[in-house]
Amino acid sequence: VQLQASGGGFVQTGGSLRLSCAASGFDFRNYAIGWFRQAPGKEHERVSCLRDADGSTFYKNSVKGRYTITADNAKNTVFLQMNSLKPEDTAVFYCAATRYGCDGGIEMYPYWGQGTQVTVSS
Repeated sequence: VQLQASGGGFVQTGGSLRLSCAASGFDFRNYAIGWFRQAPGKEHERVSCLRDADGSTFYKNSVKGRYTITADNAKNTVFLQMNSLKPEDTAVFYCAATRYGCDGGIEMYPYWGQGTQVTVSS
């Protein structure tokens, strides 16, 4: 199981970024793919999740209406579209996979990709 996150960058407040999580070595449709972020000095927090098999999703309250998680089955890739970005969105973003659904916390995700930095300037 391998996950590779990409798409981070530097944007101004109100800008947009699309993160990608490319999965290999497994059929991600049988897993839930979560996006987590870690801001400096803070713990990881789960911001979104998608379980493609049943279409179930999760969004952290502070990103609802701004972030959208989708999947491209042909590419075995999950995307996180982030709009109306705020300085408080600044963090290293990670994607992770679990065989369980989107209800589980961070401890339920054994497979992790490397992080991608998102920086939002004020």
